[in-house]
Amino acid sequence: MKILIVGNGGREHALGWSLHQDNRVTKLYFAPGNAGTARIGTNLKMSATDLDSITTWAETEQPDLTVVGPEAPLCIGLVDRIEALGLKAFGPNQEAAQLEGSKIFTKNLMNQAQIPTAQSVSFTEVEPALAYIARTELPLVVKADGLAAGKGVLICQTREEAEAAVQAIMTDRQFGDAGNQLLIEEFLDGQEASIHAVTDGTDLVFFSPSQDHKRIFDGDEGPNTGGMGAYAPTPAVDQELMDSVAETVFKPLLEAFRQSGITYKGVLYGGLMLTSKGPKVLEFNARFGDPETQVLLPLLETPLLDILLATVNHNLSSIDFKVKAQSAMTVVMASPGYPEKPKTGDVITGTDQVESENQFLFHAGTSGSPEAPVTSGGRVLSVTGIGITLHEAHDKAYDGIEKISFPDAQFRKDIGHRAL
Repeated sequence: MKILIVGNGGREHALGWSLHQDNRVTKLYFAPGNAGTARIGTNLKMSATDLDSITTWAETEQPDLTVVGPEAPLCIGLVDRIEALGLKAFGPNQEAAQLEGSKIFTKNLMNQAQIPTAQSVSFTEVEPALAYIARTELPLVVKADGLAAGKGVLICQTREEAEAAVQAIMTDRQFGDAGNQLLIEEFLDGQEASIHAVTDGTDLVFFSPSQDHKRIFDGDEGPNTGGMGAYAPTPAVDQELMDSVAETVFKPLLEAFRQSGITYKGVLYGGLMLTSKGPKVLEFNARFGDPETQVLLPLLETPLLDILLATVNHNLSSIDFKVKAQSAMTVVMASPGYPEKPKTGDVITGTDQVESENQFLFHAGTSGSPEAPVTSGGRVLSVTGIGITLHEAHDKAYDGIEKISFPDAQFRKDIGHRAL
């Protein structure tokens, strides 16, 4: 089979790594890929949001499957374009991808389905939002409605911070058109959990519950990032809680889509806050998480290709879905200056020293050759370790991190601290 993977992050490298192990996969292409994906496939010189170039290539090359990794191409309709060619694509279409493309759309859908989530109010103008802040209990969470590369969520402890967040989103346009509307939500306290499911629109299968680490510094300090590491499974979510979340969150969401006349197929990724009053949804994403994918796929026992094909063919119930009884941890190495102003262009050494039976290297913000990569983004790469216990996975991941070097690399030393 010939497969195209759209995207250039650690998630896409992990997807390719998993598919590369399947002898049914004869050729992998990445648009645009990175230095790591070049080792297992062919990188195409086109961005993930260049729909014209991607569909022109697909029309000529006729891939057996296109897997769309990031949210941006999903939200601008890449799946629709590929399917219009009569080809198979994994991921929700543009209408369904509003789940991630508009926080207000998703909040309305959750309220319609009576899914537990933070109370919120939406605004299209600055003054009413500021008036609401003046009379509302703190802390508050201010969110840009649209896509903001994971950075449009601002936790505000004071009214001044909340007012500044509104101005940054709607007046200063810090997140561009994502700030045409915003949500102001109550602040939820507790541990976070990432729950990933794949659905064909009718049936669901669930990956191991995982936990991401968003803040840049140890101890969950500093600004939010796209994610500095993750581990799975998290002991914060046992089987009883998983069953409850399936019944109270995921199945009602699918039913709400059906009632809206929308068929949702692909990944449903729920970011939950485990509050003292039970789990509540912080957000939904329409694709695999990054860096969660780098721990979920190494724990997968069922071939990923089987899951992807069953999803696009609407027969997910035929899959014998299994995950390994092991733990996985991934640690992200980031460029100096990330997340505000990451420095790029530095040579990376030691990548050839990583990778063993229980240790895997996934590239993200890298370019150049696999043998001589250089930094090209904020999150540069991640190392995943797996083991029977989380302690073993931790040791494997950090052993790999210590072998890699580039100037002033940033990485957290406490990934998994809540469980360890």
